[in-house]
Formats: sequence, C-alpha cells, structure tokens
Amino acid sequence: MTITTATFDTADVPEVSADALNIAFKHLISNGRGLALFNGLAEHEIRGVEAALWAAYPDQAETRLAAALRFRALLDAFGAKRLKELLLQNGFKSIQSAVQEAAKQRLNARFGFRRQHFVMALAGVAAPVEPARDLVELPLAA
Repeated sequence: MTITTATFDTADVPEVSADALNIAFKHLISNGRGLALFNGLAEHEIRGVEAALWAAYPDQAETRLAAALRFRALLDAFGAKRLKELLLQNGFKSIQSAVQEAAKQRLNARFGFRRQHFVMALAGVAAPVEPARDLVELPLAA
C-alpha cells in the first residue's frame, strides 16, 4: 500500500471541481441527509462524507483533501442565519449555486469562507439585478 500525502497551504486551499463537492451531496442524499446545509451534520456523518470522497479520488490526495476541507467550510458557512434564510427562500436550486461558489471561492481553512460572498451568490439566484429605470441625474457639488 502506497501512502500519498497532500501538501498545500491551508491558508489558501486549492480550488476543486464542483463535481468533487457534488459527490459529497450525492452521498448525503443517498443516506437521507439532503438537508445537511440547513440542519448541519454530526462529526461521524462528516466522516462518512469524507470516506465517500476518499473512495471517489483514491489516487488524488490533494483533490480529496481540498474537497473535504471545502465541504466542512461550506457546512460552517451555512450556520449563518442569512444563508439559511436564502436556502429556505430559494429551495434546492440554491444548493447547486452554493456548491459552485464553494468549489471556486478562496478558502482559508482556519477562517472559512467569506459568508457575504455566499450571500451575494445565492441572492443572485433569487433575484437577478434589474436595470434601474427612470434614472435622475443629480448635479454634483462644487
């Protein structure tokens, strides 16, 4: 058995594909835990997700570790009331947006994701920005 190690800076966890994080959610859904972002998970359930990631990427230590760290940070980010409210408002379509954001957003393993970036990404799903109507030009002060 060969032991492989992943070496990267946890202050800047590498990006992963959204497919890597989707593996985690497929595992959760198959085990009846599809609402993990809303309800959270116990440590043994997170370990089950990590086992699924290890099985999916047996020869890619950096990918599986980065995906596991990103999944944990995603769960932590959804502990915020604003994100839970957006999840309730938007339903399951916001989960895919959250996965896309978690796959690419810069992540410091110690401090987690920037929650406001998730709020902006998920709010974009709910209400696209409409162009302003009836713009009024205001004079500039001298």
